[in-house]
Amino acid sequence: MPLFKKKVKPGEHELTTEGADNILHINYEGIQKIPSIESDPLCMSLVIEKLAQSPQVSRIIFHQQKKYEYGQIQTQLLSELAHIYNHFIKQKKILTLAALEKFGPLEDAQIKLQFLQYIFLNLLKTDPIGAYVETQRLLREERITVKKIHAEPHAITSKPYTDILEELLHLLENTQLIQKVHEDLPGYKIGTREFYESLFRPLITPDFMFTRLQATPPLDGEEIDAYNLGPNTHVNIFNLKETIKQLYHITPPEFKISEDKYELLDLARKVLVEHQPKAEEFIDPGRMRLTFMNIGKDLLTELSDHKGLELHYKELEEMAEILVRYTVGFGLIETLLQDPEIQDIFINSPAGSTPIFVVHGKYGECVTNIIPSVEDVESWASKLRLLSARPLDEANPILDTELFLPGIRARVAAITRPLNPTGISLSLRKHRENPWTLPLFIENNMLSPLAAGLLSFLIDGSRTLLVAGTRGSGKTSLLGSLLVEIMRRYRIISIEDTLEIPTESLRQLGYNILPMKVQSALMKGGSELSADEGIRSSLRLGDSALIVGEIRSMEALALYEAMRIGALANVVAGTIHGDSPYGVFDRVVNDLKVPRTSFKATDIIIVANPIKSPDGLHSSRRVVKITEVRKHWEDDPLREGGFIDLMIYNAETDQLEPTDALLNGESEVLKSIGGQIKEWTSSWESIWENIQLRAKIKQRIVDYAKELSRKEVLEAKHCVRLNDEFHRISDKIRRESGFLDPKRIFFLWEEEMKSYFKKEFGPLYSSQD
Repeated sequence: MPLFKKKVKPGEHELTTEGADNILHINYEGIQKIPSIESDPLCMSLVIEKLAQSPQVSRIIFHQQKKYEYGQIQTQLLSELAHIYNHFIKQKKILTLAALEKFGPLEDAQIKLQFLQYIFLNLLKTDPIGAYVETQRLLREERITVKKIHAEPHAITSKPYTDILEELLHLLENTQLIQKVHEDLPGYKIGTREFYESLFRPLITPDFMFTRLQATPPLDGEEIDAYNLGPNTHVNIFNLKETIKQLYHITPPEFKISEDKYELLDLARKVLVEHQPKAEEFIDPGRMRLTFMNIGKDLLTELSDHKGLELHYKELEEMAEILVRYTVGFGLIETLLQDPEIQDIFINSPAGSTPIFVVHGKYGECVTNIIPSVEDVESWASKLRLLSARPLDEANPILDTELFLPGIRARVAAITRPLNPTGISLSLRKHRENPWTLPLFIENNMLSPLAAGLLSFLIDGSRTLLVAGTRGSGKTSLLGSLLVEIMRRYRIISIEDTLEIPTESLRQLGYNILPMKVQSALMKGGSELSADEGIRSSLRLGDSALIVGEIRSMEALALYEAMRIGALANVVAGTIHGDSPYGVFDRVVNDLKVPRTSFKATDIIIVANPIKSPDGLHSSRRVVKITEVRKHWEDDPLREGGFIDLMIYNAETDQLEPTDALLNGESEVLKSIGGQIKEWTSSWESIWENIQLRAKIKQRIVDYAKELSRKEVLEAKHCVRLNDEFHRISDKIRRESGFLDPKRIFFLWEEEMKSYFKKEFGPLYSSQD
């Protein structure tokens, strides 16, 4: 049971305020029935009586191990009925013995009074739809009686009675409840609950949870997909009539455990809450979670032994994980992030009244069945402050940081007052734990095999590349795939204000990579170095490829200074907001104040943008341009021919296609790369053959994944190994024959690929081969 501010007996209530909401809490512990307004007439009666006493309630919560919450719309339906009940019972005093004098002869008056008492004291509270139907019946019968008798005395005594019935009928007709069911009322039987069961459906959550969840699916929803996240978490996707958005309906494991386990978790949570983690423990959140996991297991074992409840190992593990999520973790946010299809999570203010929204890889933006509470949102914000060591308050209303959970990385942006006047809002962008690869993007149709071959060639040619696009266009993911193309023999330095590049995964793949975290462009003060200082520091760390997570502010000037003086001898790449090559130029030169001549240090601009379907309901991420920046212009690269498109997206074919400039060998950047290699000097054909060879290799990896029915073939672990083999075989062929023979290189590389996967996948591979 929750901690009521005062002792509340079973059936009694307490009012609390949460933001703009007045919440009616009813203690149902010890009552031998599950609280249900929709199916239990006495429960409905109890609520209407309490709402008559407290008319400004916006939510109702029953507490009985679980919390059964009826939201604002459902509460409003009942509040209107409570107003009517209060109007007649508390103000007019029409049900007293004094009313008998108005209703005619004693016998008739007693019958009429009994009818009114039945409606007002019983039906109006237990079956208000029945009250409406019965009032219609009584009024119709009374009018027929008056018409038949034609007696003036009877008509006079009938009027007070019919006036009451007419007033009640009029008031009920104007309630939302009656208006919702009015068309289906013919044939209604008093006492049936079907209408109530369709209108009243509580959010059911364990008592240890503050965030609410609509556990039962919508009755009028059309299920279009269903899948599991592990053994005990289920996801359903529904089309809804009232909105164009789909409903993402998730049922987590904490909603499938027994009542005994609920009680154990509630007790364990109350104990763990007493042991609040210290700020220094958040320095190593992984270790902190492990510590709390072990404490939770011991505590649950002790409590289960005390209650004589046997827990198997898997049950104990599952309950301990739930306990950690709702103490030191992020609750249902963690469950959402476990879904590989979830890309973004949006938690808008004001908390407690707005559901969580998600961006689904297949269905786009969806509304969820989760409504976060004020307590949870404030708790999550506090944990983000501790994890990031960055402020989030009125003086610093913006917090950019990253969230690391087991097997999950996410970027988090939080805003609060005064920037967000209604409270705290959070946006989470989930990142793939493993880097994206060019074959993965080919398989997802974001770029073509030829584009992948071209980008691979440019990376090996140590060019400077900017990946541009709008938010959510896949810039950072594409940048990560380019890192996989860098040979593992070279060092990489990454510079970010929030850690989005999968540096840890790259390190585990054998890369010599050094991540540097710098101050956010939105922060004031603090102990972190600014981004431009970070770039200048990287120049003193030796020859390295330099990767800038996102070019936002003054670091652009330092970056271009470094590129111009030749301080960087390897590939330089980064992301920037912009929807076209000229948009990138405009942002770099006019917004970020980089000199026009310095912008010429950019070799290639890659533009990625979402492409919307004609109906506007769907979008697909695509690379729409690969553009070369020429060096022979002075003022405006667009007007003076400084931008040469090498590949352009064709909407008709849904493909990134080569331009005549690329096919005819008019690229100065590609020729410059060839000019540094003896075998390619003055030979565009050799350069083009190598680009096509790389494209063929990338496509072969995609085809092989389909042949084996193993998508993991496309992952970075295997692509890095196959890239190594490509370079190793190319070097061997060059030394043996004096030139890079593309046919021979591909043949040997394919043989090596088959041999590698045979070792990786063993017997299963052989059966598919």
